[in-house]
Formats: sequence, structure tokens, C-alpha cells
Amino acid sequence: MSDLTRIITAAGVGGILTFLALYFLPFGKTLLGHDRGRKFVEGSEVNIGKPTGTGIYFTLVFILAVCALSTAGTGIYLIMTLTFLMSFIGFLDDRSKAPWGEYSKGLLDFVVAMLGSVVFIRFFGTGIHISFSDETFILNPVLYIVLATILIVVSINATNATDGVDGLSGTLTIITTLTIMLSANLHGLLTPEKALPGIVLVVILAVYLCFNHYPSKLLMGDAGSRSIGFFIAFYFMYLGLPFAYLIICLPFLIDGGLSILKITIGRLTHKKIIILKNLITPVHDHLKKKLGYTVPKTWAVLCLAALTLDVIYLLAVILLLRLF
Repeated sequence: MSDLTRIITAAGVGGILTFLALYFLPFGKTLLGHDRGRKFVEGSEVNIGKPTGTGIYFTLVFILAVCALSTAGTGIYLIMTLTFLMSFIGFLDDRSKAPWGEYSKGLLDFVVAMLGSVVFIRFFGTGIHISFSDETFILNPVLYIVLATILIVVSINATNATDGVDGLSGTLTIITTLTIMLSANLHGLLTPEKALPGIVLVVILAVYLCFNHYPSKLLMGDAGSRSIGFFIAFYFMYLGLPFAYLIICLPFLIDGGLSILKITIGRLTHKKIIILKNLITPVHDHLKKKLGYTVPKTWAVLCLAALTLDVIYLLAVILLLRLF
């Protein structure tokens, strides 16, 4: 089977199975939780009662499609296993009667991130590229594990915090995935094998958005957002451009990351230091509550900002690679 055939088959089968799973929600009444609403989150009451945790469906389809048609070997299988583990942890939280404590989830995030980092350097090495250069740098393995663990934890939580507006997290992930793939291609790093999981993810999330666009019929929950966050971090490392996350994923970091930073600093200082006092976080809540944006307008503004940023980034990469 040719590389193109494998990619088309994985994406096509993944898309069809995702549609069927989300349309019929097999075992949904006993398997899924229902949204409880989020305290202090503007407009979250409209989601109360909707099926949540449906990310477990598309995550499982994504993993099976990639593992069935990838030829990358043991390393990718182990990363996909950890991606499912991250989804399953989120799924258990989605269906629990009361949300899990943040410290419990934080510890689990750290453990899975650490495992992912160790698996990554064992099978894929510690080579990295700088976004605007073709040079390859080899990092010390210990340093790589530390930085990779931080990247994964940040990505998991930033993606999770962004999942508060219909269609937002899924759309931002599609934009992010396509951008890092194009960037890797400009560097000559995008092989068919490395392109396969990215293309499958884009197709599966596009299908998910058919059910999650405003007004949404179902929600991915932590089962989806946390597995996506884990995989995004891995994918940047897999394509050899981990530091590009800081630019390409800036919308995630601004929208969801600022919320995490604000809460963390407040708790570490026992609320003696409160940053961004006049900004409601996540930022999408500020747009809705303070500026009066509708859900579709909030989605459009943040996605357009992400798209604009990524286009500028890609143009800068093209220019600088030609110059240097």
C-alpha cells in the first residue's frame, strides 16, 4: 500500500467512524456524562445536560486509525496508548457526579507527561529544529525530558481551558495542526509517515465540528480536550519543532493559558498576588461577559486571530529560510 493510499484510507475510515460514533453515541446513556455547567463561566448554563465526554469516541477512532495504518513502529503505538490514557482520565472526570480536584488532575497530567517524554526520547531522540533555521540541535536527554514534560502539561491544560466555546477548541486545533505541518514541510521535515496522524486528526475534528458548532449538540469534555492537548505537544516534538509551539499555539496560551497562570499565581501566593485583575479568564469569557460578544462572534474573533498569526508565522519562516 502506497503512502498516499495509507493516508487517505486512515483519514477516510477515521472520518466515517467518527461520524457514525457521534451520530449514534453507542452506549451513550450509560457511558457518557452530562454537562454540569461551569461555575463562574459566562453562558455555560446553556450546555447543562448536553452529552459530554464524547471526545472518548473520536480519540479512540483516531488512535485505531493511526495505529492500523502507521508504519512508524513501537514509538507511535506507545504515544497513542498514552493519548488514550489521557482521554480516559478526562472521561472519568466527565462522567463523575462531582468534578475531580485540580491537584489530582494535575498530578495525573504530570505522570502521563513524564511517561510521554521518556517514551519520546527513547524512540524519536532529542533532535530539534529552530523555526527560522535549518540547523539541527541535539539536546541533553535530561533537559529534553524536563522541557517536554512542561510542554505537555501546559498543552493539556491550555487546550482544556480553551474548550468553553462551541467549536473553538476543535477549530483552533485544526488550524494549529495544519500550520505546524506546513512549517515542517518548509523545513523538509514532513514525511508521509509524520503527516498521517496530523491529517487523520484534522479530518476527525472536522467531523466532530459538525456536531459541536453553535449551537452544539454534544461536547468533547475533558476526554477530548486533554487527549488533544497531549497529542498536540507530541506532534510538535515529532515534527522536530517543539519551540514553534510558543508561536503557533499562542491563541491557546492566551485564551486558556492565561487562566492557568492567573489561578496558579493566586494560589501559590494565597491570593496576595492577583495578576490581570481586570481580565476575565479564559479570554473567551472576557469577550462574552465584558464585551458582550455572542458565541459565534467570540469563536470568529479568536479563530481569525489564530489564522492571521499563523499565516504571518509561515510567511516569516519562508522569508528567513530564503535569507539564511
